[in-house]
Amino acid sequence: MKTKSSDELAFKQVIPHFKSTTRRLTLIGGILLLSSLTIGITRFSMDKRNVESSADVSLLTVKTTNVKPVKSYQVSRTYTGEVQAVRASELGFERGGKLIWFGVDRGNRVTTGTALAKLDTTNLEAKRQELIAQKDRAVAVLEELQTGPRNEDIATARAQVKEIEEQLKLEHLKRTRRKYLYETGAISKEQYDEVAFNSNALFERLSAAKSKLDELLAGTRKEQIAAQKAAVKQLEASIADIEITIAKSTIKAPFAGIIAARRLDEGTVVNAGQAVLRLMEDVRPELEIGIPVSLLSQLKIGTKQSVQIGETTYAAKVSSILPEIDLATRTRTVILTLEQSAKQSVAPGQIGRLKIAQTVSTNGYWLPISALVQGKRGLWSCYALTETENSPKNLSLANANATKPYRVERRDVEVVHTEGDRVLVRGAIESGDNVIIDGIQRIVPGQLVHIAGS
Repeated sequence: MKTKSSDELAFKQVIPHFKSTTRRLTLIGGILLLSSLTIGITRFSMDKRNVESSADVSLLTVKTTNVKPVKSYQVSRTYTGEVQAVRASELGFERGGKLIWFGVDRGNRVTTGTALAKLDTTNLEAKRQELIAQKDRAVAVLEELQTGPRNEDIATARAQVKEIEEQLKLEHLKRTRRKYLYETGAISKEQYDEVAFNSNALFERLSAAKSKLDELLAGTRKEQIAAQKAAVKQLEASIADIEITIAKSTIKAPFAGIIAARRLDEGTVVNAGQAVLRLMEDVRPELEIGIPVSLLSQLKIGTKQSVQIGETTYAAKVSSILPEIDLATRTRTVILTLEQSAKQSVAPGQIGRLKIAQTVSTNGYWLPISALVQGKRGLWSCYALTETENSPKNLSLANANATKPYRVERRDVEVVHTEGDRVLVRGAIESGDNVIIDGIQRIVPGQLVHIAGS
């Protein structure tokens, strides 16, 4: 059996005394704490009564606004687009050839029909001269056919007919004589046949001469004249084709504008359709902007709008709205024609902006930004005034001699929209509340204040 040591016995004797002492100390501490709380509450009540009964000069004066409810607000949305030239063309030749001349350079202004560049046309000019010579010859023949045979030709033909007739008579006499001689045996059969052959030959020549004379007397046939006219027209068409080709060897400005680029230099052999110059029309530029379909009702054709390009605002008119929807942006393209003065300072490719006001339906109250206080969990707060026991019932109608204080309350709100130096909020405020709008850094909830001017 173990024996207890002297230390254990001493500890057991001390424990009851210690517990008794602890209970007494705890009771005394509680009494002191209760006394302190009672004194603090008494002092707060006395301070509150003293403040509420003190003069106006001891309270902070604040500026307030009487909030009114709204059911919607206007928001201005900006849409961007690009300035486009009304017309811009890459100019080239319709045929290939050697580029030998430029009449303009970049930045030059040109009018409609101005010659801009030319190709070598030496071979075409030579071919044209050859065709002109052929045409002149064909025209001369045509004129001869249309005039008919000359009197001299007719006289010559008649003389030939008469001469052959005389020769034929002479041969007839010779044949008669030789026939007698042949029959008497004076000449041979061969000599007699020779005279007969000459007579037949002269008869054929007489027939040909008479035909020619008849042809001259009848004049030129219509078929010959028609055929010659066709030959002349064919040559004229060939000349016209050459002249068109020569004309197409010169680029002329299709519209008035500014030379934006020169792609090649003299001496280059170009192909048909190859770009040589870029011409941009020198008229009022246009601004193309994609607008959501829901807002197109605010942009009627012909209405005036203000657009911003760079740092300058220009007047523009809605000239057209393209019918198709852009599949990438789901918008329709609105074309705005800028004012005439814009062409001097606005260049194609610049970015333009159009602001459109849109009405958004929501309930809330407008407050100046200066009325907001940073709240908890990302929210905002404001300070509203509530009536104390002696406050006027209608703050907006408080008379100039009223000196009654108002108590500050913290109200949590949600910012719906920001516009300049004011915000639209909703939350724990109601219509008619007076909200402090200035000096909120000096305000704490529960504080008593005066309204400025009261």
